[in-house]
Amino acid sequence: MKRYHRECIERVKPYVPGKPIEEVQRELELNEVVKLASNEHPIGPSPKALRAIRENLGTINRYPDSSCYYLKKALAKHLSVKEENLLIGNGSDETITLAVKAFVNEGDEVVIATPTFLIYEIAAQVANAMIRLVPMRDLRYDLKAMAAAAGKAAKMVFIANPDNPTGTYVRRAELEEFLDAVGPHTIVFLDEAYFEFAKDLGDYPDGLAYLGRPNLIVARTFSKAYGLAGLRVGYAASTPELIGYLDRVREPFNVNMLAQVAARAALDDRKFLKATLAHVKKEKAYLAASLGAMGLECVESATNFILVNVRVDCRALFERLLREGVIVRDMQVWGFDTYIRVTAGTRAENRKFLGALEKALRAIRAPKEKP
Repeated sequence: MKRYHRECIERVKPYVPGKPIEEVQRELELNEVVKLASNEHPIGPSPKALRAIRENLGTINRYPDSSCYYLKKALAKHLSVKEENLLIGNGSDETITLAVKAFVNEGDEVVIATPTFLIYEIAAQVANAMIRLVPMRDLRYDLKAMAAAAGKAAKMVFIANPDNPTGTYVRRAELEEFLDAVGPHTIVFLDEAYFEFAKDLGDYPDGLAYLGRPNLIVARTFSKAYGLAGLRVGYAASTPELIGYLDRVREPFNVNMLAQVAARAALDDRKFLKATLAHVKKEKAYLAASLGAMGLECVESATNFILVNVRVDCRALFERLLREGVIVRDMQVWGFDTYIRVTAGTRAENRKFLGALEKALRAIRAPKEKP
């Protein structure tokens, strides 16, 4: 049989997202389902963003502004950078794939931590790059080992700060030492999708402070803290030169019109962002305390989710939680066979999760009846 695909595609394991609520309701015939699997915003989108969407619904018969002119202008002012330092993407995920498409040739070396965000490896596999995986140390990036792996040959290094799925972060001094150690031939892609949740930590580095470096790309998103995951809008910040190359491989009209106006409005909704961060901080502490009281180990997180060692088969626990109407993320695909990842939801959602978790753990731990 004739093969049409490139051989490297056979090595790509498709990304499996968290189960949608509708699918679980349909398959298990459940009326009420709580989703705490995908690190989504717990209390909905910005009211200003919703207003902007409603005001622009009548124009969706037109193509969007391909340059994202007004969003880029507002974002540049918000971030205190120049417009030529920015590229708007269809979620920050697209900026990852664009970077690989623009800069990584077949056979180039790409350095990636393990475990970390899965899209880095998928994008590198599609490019048929040579991937160097560097294990984390104590669930944190081992930047010294990554710098050593990059050597003088690596074309790109990915760093998620804070990381997904661990929730841990790279400290300022660590990042600066790494940036100094990596040569100018290597592009450093700094993924700050959870920036807003970590930015007030005393030793957390703001990637934009290092934009003077010619080999750095910083990516962020409106999906998490701003509650616009369903619209898919994010951005990359870098030198005008690197942004120019990213723009060459970008699809025209990659960010839809409603996403552009919603993101622009959300930037101006400081009250909503402040309330979001306060809510996540409170509910994350509630979850951590409750899980600790159950004797479970939580990884300290700088994001809106918590990685939890449940000390049982995570897939079996995931299936039992589904039957209770609770969706979490089992960590099996990351190689964490006894871990789940849970998003900080509303208090009601978190209580439902904790109750379902206690019930599921009891059932799994109970001795099996003898025949």
